[in-house]
Amino acid sequence: MTATPTEIRLQNEGRTLLLRYDHAEYALSAEYLRVYSPSAEVRGHGKPVLQLNKQDVTITALAPVGHYALKIAFSDGHDSGLYDWAYLHRLATERETLWQDYLARAAAHYQKENL
Repeated sequence: MTATPTEIRLQNEGRTLLLRYDHAEYALSAEYLRVYSPSAEVRGHGKPVLQLNKQDVTITALAPVGHYALKIAFSDGHDSGLYDWAYLHRLATERETLWQDYLARAAAHYQKENL
């Protein structure tokens, strides 16, 4: 059974998405959700495309998709990719690990750029 949120709410003027489940509550930043978008643009058809400079992005709209996913629109115009319940739950429960991985990849990119 996929963990479906019991509540989904925007906070901090669209900077944070609150996901409440029966067992826990998670606050995910718009930046985090944007850099981990499940869209083809980000996932790169098998070769992920690193998303940079998204620290100021906000969530401008949320739309349920059937009973299985959430569509999130961002202030930078990105609105493709569906966050299904399983993926959102993974982003919530593995946030620290995934965020540290993103920060390491971004740092490596900037280090490579400055060589």
